Formats: sequence, C-alpha cells, structure tokens
Amino acid sequence: MEKRVARILIADDEPLYRNTTAELLRDEGYECICVEDASDAIVQLQEHAFDLVLSDLNMPGNLKLELLKEGRTKYSHVQMIVVTGVPSVPSAIESVRLGISDYLLKPVKFEELLAAVKRALAQPSSIPGNTRSRPDRDDDGRSLPEIIGDSAAMRDVLEIVHRVADSTANVLITGESGTGKEVIARAIHAHGARYREPFQVIDCTAIPDTLFESVLFGHVAGSFTGAVKDQTGLLRYCDHGTAFFDELGELPATSQAKLLRAVQEQTFTPVGDSKSVKVDTRFLCATNRDLQSEVDSGKFRSDLFYRLAVIHIELPPLRQRGDDVLQLAKHFLKTIQQNRTPVTGFSQEVADRFVQYRWPGNIRELRNVVERSITLARGDQIQMDALPAPLRNLVVSDVEVCDLSEVSRDEAIDSADQAYLNKLLQKHGGVIASAARQAGLSRQGLNKLLKRHNIDVDAFRK
Repeated sequence: MEKRVARILIADDEPLYRNTTAELLRDEGYECICVEDASDAIVQLQEHAFDLVLSDLNMPGNLKLELLKEGRTKYSHVQMIVVTGVPSVPSAIESVRLGISDYLLKPVKFEELLAAVKRALAQPSSIPGNTRSRPDRDDDGRSLPEIIGDSAAMRDVLEIVHRVADSTANVLITGESGTGKEVIARAIHAHGARYREPFQVIDCTAIPDTLFESVLFGHVAGSFTGAVKDQTGLLRYCDHGTAFFDELGELPATSQAKLLRAVQEQTFTPVGDSKSVKVDTRFLCATNRDLQSEVDSGKFRSDLFYRLAVIHIELPPLRQRGDDVLQLAKHFLKTIQQNRTPVTGFSQEVADRFVQYRWPGNIRELRNVVERSITLARGDQIQMDALPAPLRNLVVSDVEVCDLSEVSRDEAIDSADQAYLNKLLQKHGGVIASAARQAGLSRQGLNKLLKRHNIDVDAFRK
C-alpha cells in the first residue's frame, strides 16, 4: 500500500477557476473537493478530513475571512493557502497572522500554485499558537523539552539556545529544509524574557513583494488606491515580542532594503505617513540558504545580514544526529497515534533501518514516515512492510564506503548522499517530480540538494 493521497478542499465562487484548478491538481495525483462558498467549505471541514484548503477571499460567507478564522481555530492541522484576485493589505496581514501557508494573487500560474501546494503539504500538520507560558526547566535550568535529541551536535545547539534565550540579540537559524528551525525559534522565545509577549511568524514566501511594505509596516488612509482606513502592520503586533522571519533567503532585494531600517533602528514609517513608529522587537530569522555566500555574490544585503546574524545557529541534518532519529521517531509515535489503534513501538529491523537511512527530508520526512507507518501497521509494532519503498528497499551495501583514513565524517556523509541522489535520479530517469515524491521532498528541496552536490539532472533523462 502506498501513502494516502493528499486531499485538497478548493473553495472559490468562480466555476472556471475552481474546476480547472481541481482537474490540474488531480492530474498531479491529489484528491480534490470543490465548493463555491465559505459556508459549504466549513461543512466539508466538519464532515471530512482534509490536508489543505485553497481559499478565495471575496466569495459568499468569507468577506470577513470567516473560513480562514474557522479553519485556524478548529482545524489547525489543515494547511491553508489564499488565492485571490482582489488583494488587500488588511486581508494579507490577517492571513499571515492566522498562519496561512501562502497568499497568491490571481491570475496565478499553475506551476506557482503547485509549488505552493507542495510547500504547504510538506509543513508540520499543526500550527502551534503563541507561547504565553514559560515551559518548566529542571533544577540546573538547562531543560528545553521541545528540543528532542541528545547527540553531540544537538547538545551544542541546546547550549546556544539556552545562552541566547534571555538576551536581546538577533539570531539567524540555518539548516536544511525540515531540520526544525521554527522549533528552535519558538524555544528561544519561550525560554526568554519576552515569553509572555507575542511570537509572530512572518513567512517571507507568503507575502507578495508588492504588499510587503504595507503588510509589515501598515499604512494610513488615502496612501494608495484602496487604502480606505488606517491599517496596523505586523511589526506593531509584535512590539515587545518576537518577530520570526521564516525563509529569509527568499526576501527580494527591494524588501531587504525596507526591512533594514526596522531592524537597525527599531523604527519604521507606515506607508503614506510622515511619522515614524518606535518598536521594541527581537528578530529571529531562518533560512535553508547559505546567506554568507549570497552576501558574497551580492544577492543578499551585507548590512541586513550582519544585523540579523548577531548569533548564528546552524542546525545539523538528521543524518548527522545518530540515534536522535530513534528518539524523534518514538516522540512522533506517541503524539501521532492519539485516537488510533495503539502501536507500542518499532521492530528492531525498522529501528536499524531508521538509523541507516539518510533522511533527505530530515525531521519532516521522518514524521511523515512514522504517521504513514502507524496507519499501515498490522499489529502493536511497526514492521518493515509498513515503511515506504525508499526505506524498505534501501541496500546499505550499495552505498560506496569511503576510505575513512582519507576523508572527514562530513565528506563521507556527502559521498553517501551523492550516491543516493544518483541512484534516485537513475531510477526515475531524471524526472524531478517522481524522484522528489519518493524522497519525501518538494521539487524545490530536491533541486537544492542536486545543486549542492553539482549533479546534472539532464544526464539521467532518457
């Protein structure tokens, strides 16, 4: 049995767009249900399980974002994407505050929509709320229960998180996609002096560049067409708290310049206003890009980089964390199997395979594998037949073992990753979509890995 097909709810009052989008997504292997207003969408959410909602804004029953608010309140495990032909700064601000995955403008190219769908489905299946209570610490004050793992690499991360939590220093968190960067950011906020204040996630990929300034800083009435009243920006909402800029590396150059002053001087000017606003905000940022290289190549502003990277935390990929993978797997087993047939653990063969596998999708891929395995398990333990094909068919001896006297550990791991990617592309004839699906990655994530290892996809195409 293969992994369950993702189910998407499309809520839009334009029949042509709704039906065309559904057909195109079905061709990509998704199951789609269509409704024409927010009321029907809410009924569908009440009666059926969905993984993602594609929602229009200006449709019956959603003029005050009722569907988004209901979805985030009662169905926080369901990801949401806004697709609108009538964008507005207030709706963009509120959508981002509610934790949507993307805010797309019609007409949207299907390739762009499909990429947004895959990004959303790759996200964790819940949207945690703002932390308002400080988690308990043990006697020595070192416990950070939300960070799971005691490998040497993660002990180093935990030590840095503990040391920077109570400071006001801006922190840049880097690492491959799926390594848990937002978890680290939330831990820093939750264990710091601002833990009672707002923690605002600002996804740099979810805000259209044309709306970025108004969404972030707000605007005054009459500042542009459609600005009928004053609008508070996201930075005002996290005054005295923490602003977490996710996917910072995707921020366009124009938006980088606009963000710099707010970070540097803790002031900003709403669009159309002459008075600057003073805030007290801590900035945490995350990216899977090598921003130092982007600074060197002129793609990212050096002044903004050094303001945001006062402290730099590099998260190790899961393949470098040893037995942490088993701790994480047991944690997911415990949290996911609620309301399901009890599964008590993993067979020894499965546990060994978890440690041997390279986990190109990192913690996010591991969680998906555990959830799938719980669903397919036949007894009280997860056996090999419940695992997806990449883990079942893994042949450890197929990976070339380097001469350990001549290479470092990281070089040996990179060599194994390159061997895996070569075999993956060879199997799928260089077709990125199917290769990414088997690896548990988005197309974008797989392309980034191929670029890092200098692998030419064309060489595998038949």
